[in-house]
Order: sequence, then structure tokens, then C-alpha cells
Amino acid sequence: MSLILLFLLLLILMFGVLMYFLRPTSMERAVEQQLANIGEAEPTDRIRTSILKENAVRPNVIDEFAQWLPWSHAGTRLIKQAGQTWSFGSMSLFSLVAGVAAYWIASLFNILLLISIAIAVAVALSPYIYLYIKREIRFREFSNLLPEAVDLMSRGLRAGHSISAVLEMVGNEIAEPIGSEFRALQGEQSLGLPLRESMKNLVDRVPVDDMRFLATAILLQKESGGNLAQILDKTASVIRERARLRGQLAIYTAQGRITGYILGAAPFIMFGIISIFNHQYEMTLFSDPFGIKLIYVGLGLMVIGILAIRKIIDVRV
Repeated sequence: MSLILLFLLLLILMFGVLMYFLRPTSMERAVEQQLANIGEAEPTDRIRTSILKENAVRPNVIDEFAQWLPWSHAGTRLIKQAGQTWSFGSMSLFSLVAGVAAYWIASLFNILLLISIAIAVAVALSPYIYLYIKREIRFREFSNLLPEAVDLMSRGLRAGHSISAVLEMVGNEIAEPIGSEFRALQGEQSLGLPLRESMKNLVDRVPVDDMRFLATAILLQKESGGNLAQILDKTASVIRERARLRGQLAIYTAQGRITGYILGAAPFIMFGIISIFNHQYEMTLFSDPFGIKLIYVGLGLMVIGILAIRKIIDVRV
């Protein structure tokens, strides 16, 4: 078994070295990103032709193979929403290598098969967990800076600038992550993409409710007319009120969140402490068949309890 795992590790390492030497240059990545951003826009007329390829050019064999995975589209979108420049193929390869290595190391310590598999799965999913955390942090920063960006747009419109000019102004003067997203929006505009399609791409990259409100306000004003500066002032007021309510809810649900963290972490902390001082005390739980069943039942009840607590404290604004 160890020889098979070693062979798999060497095989994956060889593919990793091959991917490293076949990776695209920074210029190729920039061109590919521009083509991908333009290609994401769906044509409003089905009979309209396009000079762009339907699929972006794949830089290497690993990325092309990774596109056959059923979650490749969701993984690529997750990477983009997290603001990372990884490729889905390289992330999938790293997850596979990390999972196999974790299982191999766990098997060397004669750990139970089910626990070894659980450790391997947790390590393999670690890049996705990292991306989810980065995405949530990025979305939170985006929501915090969005009222400032809307105020800047409103002041620019009152000063006589066009909507394209104020969008470019936001991209140049507001901090990240809003700056980079609005610069990408302005880049699509300068390449001839309609405002509706470029705003749709922006909402796909940052699917937060406040951004949807702003995009709806801009597109409705473009189609039906009206004072956009006034609309943006009301939009900024709504966004700030939502932020205030979110802050109040975070205070009111703090006790529930802390309770969930303590209840979820306490069994594992106590298990580690007892294992350090008396390792044989808990071995009966893993050696007896009834003890293993109790472990499964306990883990299942913990998952149900954590989901129930999360459902109670997760109040949408």
C-alpha cells in the first residue's frame, strides 16, 4: 500500500513540475483574462456572431483535464470571487497531492481507516475552505467601501461627468477590492461591451446584495431616465442602513455564535488534552465496536447541533 501511495506521489509530482514549466507568462494571463471577461457576456441576439472563442485558451494539459470535473465552473468562479489568480487545474492538483500525502502520513501512524480518510478529505478541501474565507472577507470589505464609492459617483455626476467617467473615477480613487472591480468594469466598457453586460459581469464577480441594488439603480435609470445622482444618494442611504442593521444583528447574535464555537470545539479540545495525559484512557473508545458507533453518532449529533445554531443566528438583512 505504501509503495502504491509513493508511486502516486511521484506521478503527481511529475505532473506538477510539468505544469510549472508550462505555466503561461504574465502577458498571456492578462490577455486570457481580458478575453474571458469579454466572453462571459451573453449576446442579447442569438443570431449575432462573435469573433471570440467560446472557451478560453487553456494554458496546459492539467487545466484542460480539470475542466472535465463537474465542479470546475463553480471552482473557477470561486477563485475569481476570492480575488485570486490561481488556475483551477493547479488548485485541483494541489488538493489531490495534499489529500494523498495526508492519507499516507496518517496510515504510517496506524490510524483508523475512516479517520485517515476524513483527515485526507479535510486536507484536500483546505484550498476551497481558504478561498471561501477569502471570498467572505473580500465581500465584507467590498460592502463596507461601497457607500463611499456611491457617494463619489453621485458627486461626479453632479459635477457634470458622464456615467463612464464616474465609473473610471471610482476604479482609480477607491481602495481595493472596489478599485480593481470597477477598473475591470471600465476595461470592458472601453472594449465595447454594453453597460448592462458589464454590470452583469460585475455582479457575477461580486454577488452581494448591495452591489445588486447599485446595478439595478444604474440600469433602471439608463432605461427609464431620471436623476441618477438622486437615485445614487438614496441607494447609498439604503446601503448604510443595511450595514447598521447588520452591525446590530452581529451584536445581538454574538452570544449564539460564541456558544456554537465553544460547543463545536470543546469535545476535540478535551479529547486532545486527555490523550496527552492518559493516552490509553480513550483507546477503548476506538478499539471497541460499540465505541466506534458512539463516535459516529456523536459526530452526527454535533453536525446537526452546529447547523441548528447557525440557522438560528443567521438572520438575513
